[in-house]
This record gives sequence, C-alpha cells and structure tokens, in this order.
Amino acid sequence: MDISNIAAADGGPGRITARVAYLRVLTWAFTLFNSVRMLAYLPTIWAIVESGDSSQHSLLTWCTWLGANATMAAWLYESNGQRFSRAVVVNAGNATMCAGTVLVIATHRGLPI
Repeated sequence: MDISNIAAADGGPGRITARVAYLRVLTWAFTLFNSVRMLAYLPTIWAIVESGDSSQHSLLTWCTWLGANATMAAWLYESNGQRFSRAVVVNAGNATMCAGTVLVIATHRGLPI
C-alpha cells in the first residue's frame, strides 16, 4: 500500500489525517500478523515430523492454501505495477510455508515428490 498516494488524496503531502494514520496502523498490523502467521506453520510441520503421522492433515486443504497464497502474491504483484510490497512478500512467505507443509505431508505418506 502506498501511503503517500493516500496522503495526497486525503489532504496533501505531509498532512496526517485520521484515515492516513488508520491506514498506516492497518498496514503494519497486516504485516505483523501475517508475518507471525508464517511462524505458526512450524508447530504443524514439527508435529508431523516428530510423530511420523500426517493422517490428520488434509493434503487437499494444504494444497488449496498454497495455491491461494501463491496466487494472491502474484495478483498483488501484478496489481501493484509488478512491484513488491509487504503484502506480496507476506503472501509469498505464507505460500512457501504451505509448500513446506505439503512437502512434509507428502513425504510422510510416501508420495512421490
């Protein structure tokens, strides 16, 4: 999200309005929570590796989440003039963690990778 464009449209450069402040907080909250979410995949991956049992984890669900995060990252990248933003990086990171989870599940099921 380009805050400078929002500031210009909301009272001019250098003027911080309630909306601009809100959008800045929202942007950082998005970045924080979605970055922490990348760490939240680790307990699932660790549990599968430790137990050797992936039967409680749906490969279809994890593949769907992988696709959703990867396509969201690509869509955001394209919608942002083929530039990286926090949202692109965070969605790409979440797609990577989903891919790692898919890989662990598939490996423990003996599926060809």
